[in-house]
Amino acid sequence: MVNEAGSTEVTQLTERVLAFINTLLNNRNITPNAVQEQMLASHVRAMAHRSLTGEPLPEVEESLFDEISADSLDMAKEVVEQFGNLPIEEAWLLSVHFEVAKDNL
Repeated sequence: MVNEAGSTEVTQLTERVLAFINTLLNNRNITPNAVQEQMLASHVRAMAHRSLTGEPLPEVEESLFDEISADSLDMAKEVVEQFGNLPIEEAWLLSVHFEVAKDNL
């Protein structure tokens, strides 16, 4: 369980990473809709929590992400690097958000 200070730390990390993501998306003219933004923010908050607590992800099969574009995966890897301690599987999962938002163009 995260204490109040931990919750503040999660919030601050989430906000910093979401700002980084917004820059990445803006630079590529990708605009998520309101639902996509909410889902992305929720996912990033969970990533921040895992980064700070060390909680692992369940096992993820890489082949499920074979159809994700290299650009979406590269963006996701850049985001995961912002945390400094998350596994590549986090990037695979995050890349789906970027791939879906590209369809809004």
